[in-house]
Amino acid sequence: MTDYTQLPFNLPVPQDDGASSHLLEKSLPDVILLSTSGKPVDLSYIQGQAVFFCYPMTGQPGVELPNGWDSIPGARGCTPQSCSFRDRYRELQTLDTQVYGISTQKSSTQLEAVERLHIPYELLSDADFELTTSLQLPTFELENLRYIKRLTLIVRGSKIVKVFYPIFPPERNIVDVVEWLKQNKSRLQEFPYQKRSRFEQLQFR
Repeated sequence: MTDYTQLPFNLPVPQDDGASSHLLEKSLPDVILLSTSGKPVDLSYIQGQAVFFCYPMTGQPGVELPNGWDSIPGARGCTPQSCSFRDRYRELQTLDTQVYGISTQKSSTQLEAVERLHIPYELLSDADFELTTSLQLPTFELENLRYIKRLTLIVRGSKIVKVFYPIFPPERNIVDVVEWLKQNKSRLQEFPYQKRSRFEQLQFR
């Protein structure tokens, strides 16, 4: 059984291909994603400050990774990255920062990872590629399946204010995120009230 918490040696290092350069200062779209909490999350309604780390796919014990997965720069390492955000989750809370993980896996698969890895934050499923398409997130394909490349967005008042891409090694990302949040903490201001979410609008009709 493969231990996905450990990374193989000599993994290829991803290079910056410019595929995320358009994301800075963009607003999160009016997209609703299913959360592992069982509730829908309207991304355009996110309040305050949040970190969204997008990852290709969390491996499952007993399930083989796609053939050639480790040869794709940046593909391997979703479990170590997820666990690193888990381990410093309380610190992120002290920085008034919400945390969400996003992949194109089904919510049921994400829920298995949440329970097995004891993840305290929500994972969001973009299985229909609504967010990926709307923001034109960088992706790659393998065995006729499409995955989000690993990148992390820091959002304030639903606007993207920082993009980490490429990310390597994956477990280092949390260090860079926390460092950036602390360095930019003095810039925090009251965020403007966001519109009522599309989900709430439907409820009140």
